[in-house]
Parts: sequence; C-alpha cells; structure tokens
Amino acid sequence: MRVYLQATFEVDKPPRYYQLLLQEDLIEGWTLVREWGQQGTAGRVKRDHFASFEEAQKALLLVRDAQVKRGYQVVFMRGMEPT
Repeated sequence: MRVYLQATFEVDKPPRYYQLLLQEDLIEGWTLVREWGQQGTAGRVKRDHFASFEEAQKALLLVRDAQVKRGYQVVFMRGMEPT
C-alpha cells in the first residue's frame, strides 16, 4: 500500500509532502516506511517493523489520519493485498 500526501501551498515555500509505504520484508513481517519533507529536497525517513500485514496497515492508516488532521491532503493512494 502506498499513500502520498501533500500540504497546502504556502507563499514563498515549496509544498511539504508525507509518503507512507508498506513493504513485505525478508523476516516474515512488514515494514511501514514514512518519508516526509519539502518538495525538491531530501526528506527524512523512518521505518517501523510489524509482525503482520494487518498491524502494519492499521499503523499506516493511523499515521495517514493524523497527517490529514494536520492539514495534509491525500494526493495518491494505491492499495495492496498481502501475498
């Protein structure tokens, strides 16, 4: 699952983004990758490991909802089922 969010434009500042990505890892779990920053610059990255797809998906949705409350808007969202 991938979610790309963007904050509303501010005068004289590039827009801010927040990206969430779920990836299956090699140790029978799932990783939630969070990346955020200003467009055109290197962003910050944080990774959290979860034992199951359901736990990781729940965490992704909680982070997405928190960012929407902070003023971000969902620009792109693509779903994915576990394999």
